Formats: sequence, C-alpha cells, structure tokens
Amino acid sequence: MMPTMSEAKSQKAVNFSKVWNLPNILTYGRILAVPLVAGLLMWDTNAARWIALALFVAAAITDFFDGYLARKWQQQSSLGRMLDPIADKVLVAVVLLVLAGSPILYGGHMWAAIIILSREVLVSGLREYLGELQVSVPVTKIAKWKTTVQLVAIGVLIAGPAGDKIIPYLTEFGIALLWIAAGLTLYTGYDYFRAGLRHVVD
Repeated sequence: MMPTMSEAKSQKAVNFSKVWNLPNILTYGRILAVPLVAGLLMWDTNAARWIALALFVAAAITDFFDGYLARKWQQQSSLGRMLDPIADKVLVAVVLLVLAGSPILYGGHMWAAIIILSREVLVSGLREYLGELQVSVPVTKIAKWKTTVQLVAIGVLIAGPAGDKIIPYLTEFGIALLWIAAGLTLYTGYDYFRAGLRHVVD
C-alpha cells in the first residue's frame, strides 16, 4: 500500500530531524573544525595558534554536549552514534600528525603520538568487529581520564611557543601530559583487548 502524501511528508520531517538535530550539528561542527585547526597550526604564528586553540577547545566541548543533548532530548540516531567517535578520533589524529611534523614533538617524544594513534586504530577495529557480533565494550572511568588528559595535553601543545611566552616551559608540560596520556592509552588499550578477545575466541 502506497503511503499518503501526508505520511510521506511526516516521514521526510522525521528523517530531516534525525540528520539536522542540534547534537548532530555539533558533531558536524567538530569535523569541520579539524582542517581549520590543522591549517592554523601549519601557518604557525602566535595569533594562529591561539585561534587554533580556541577552535580545539570549542570542538572538545561539543564532544560532551552532543552526547548529553542527544540523550536528554531523546535525539539519538544511528548517524550520530557513527559520526561521534569518528569526529573525536579524526580531531585528535590530525592535530597529533601536524604536531609530529613540527619541532614541538621532537626526537623520541613522537613515540607518545605514535602510541596514541596506534591504540585508536586498533581499538576502533576491535569495536567494529565486536559490533558485528552485537557485543559492546563499555567505556571505563580510566578511559575517560585518558581522553581528558589527552585533550588537555594536545591543547597545551597547540598553544606551544605562543604559550611559552606567557607561561615558561608550557610546551614541556604539554609533552609530559602527552606521555601520561600515552601511558593511560596503553593501559586502557590492553583493558579493551582483554575484554574483547574473550568474545573473539568464543
């Protein structure tokens, strides 16, 4: 039976609301911020770094609000659940790649970025595989702490030389935080794989 015109319009409105609700728009904004932050960092002036930091902080804040608002307003959607973790990982990965190509992450400090990026890729692959098995791996409190430390470290490193003029050795502090995040990354990555591999073996 063909749907009536009013039913078709109603369905179209529902589909539109699932795509263009505020939580999803915040996620889209976080994705759009990625090339802007990267471009400003490659420009590498003090003013560009402060603008990049402001955009990064705004993007990080939307990471909290898009999920919170989706749950509160019951606007959760498959599109949002798919894009939210992708937006988070792309933001972190691109900024770390740009920082790794700059003098900030010099020498062995680049390994902190490599550890974080490798873990994100491996855990994403594990989650995708477990998703096919309809198995979910819950986010632990330590993983949330890891994310917080990681975002603060990246924010400090975005400020970099511009921040050093205001707070001496701020870049060194950011590098130390990044290593702490890398340590938490290794621990939480092991935790995820230990929980997930049980399902893989079964």
